[in-house]
Amino acid sequence: MDLPMRGSLLPAALRYADQVARSGSVQRASKELNVAASAVIRQIALLEENIGTALFERVPRGMRLTPAGDALIALVRRWKADERRVVTEIQQLQGVNQGHVRLAVMDSHVNGFLPGFIADLAVSHPRISLDITVASPDDVIQSLAAGQADLAAVFNLPPRRDLHILWSAELPFGCVVAPDHDLARRGSTSLQEAVAYPIVLQSRALVIRRFLDARYDWVLEGSRKLVETNSLQLVKQLARSGQYIAFTSELDAAPELEAGELVFLPVRDKAAEPQSVSVAINASAPFSRVTRIVADGLTTAVQRALENARAVGTP
Repeated sequence: MDLPMRGSLLPAALRYADQVARSGSVQRASKELNVAASAVIRQIALLEENIGTALFERVPRGMRLTPAGDALIALVRRWKADERRVVTEIQQLQGVNQGHVRLAVMDSHVNGFLPGFIADLAVSHPRISLDITVASPDDVIQSLAAGQADLAAVFNLPPRRDLHILWSAELPFGCVVAPDHDLARRGSTSLQEAVAYPIVLQSRALVIRRFLDARYDWVLEGSRKLVETNSLQLVKQLARSGQYIAFTSELDAAPELEAGELVFLPVRDKAAEPQSVSVAINASAPFSRVTRIVADGLTTAVQRALENARAVGTP
């Protein structure tokens, strides 16, 4: 059953101004809105007249927000988010699992569990839509804390009062190698053994690299051959070649572990602390039924990816 409301509760002038801010020009905004450019100009002019100040600067390449416009558009976007939540709550009262969830994830999830999770959700709850932002771990955490995301999947989430962890699992600290690599048959490795081989590292933007830098900088100094990149796909490709080992998590390499293209070796050093993966929400934001459905599906997808990787990804 659909709600009778078909459009937004926000006045057209506010919606038009928001689209101009997003598009950068009246002409592009009019195409996105499917209304005449003259109607967009008229609504913005009326809005500026009512407020008593200019909201946009007319520049050669389009329209740019003034400080007053920036403040207004920030408010409009909060109103739009509140509107979606209210509509979702009304739909849930009518027994409809329908709504919109803003999800923040990391790049490693894109080629891992995320596509399967999206496909499963589309089948089980076709009226739930997703807005997915891919970002670094720091940006994912900041997005969730700032209320720009409803839900997040993130590695090594530190304890924070403003965030609530719905589910979490430990990820052993280790490395991945090709099945025919010298280390593959050992079942585990030590950092001392690892530095005897060429290493490919993820960039310092990622948590596992910071962990290595803080605790085991001698590993990097002792490696006879080192490659550093911000591309996880390149890290895994070089590991698959058999020429490099890569320090990463089972979840990062889950598709390759499941396919038998890589083998995961836990580091057995006593000081090698496990990493973690968490599904979390903003502790102060309303936790809607729809967000709970998405969170449960996300958790199941991560658990399944880990189970499949662990079933065939170790020697």
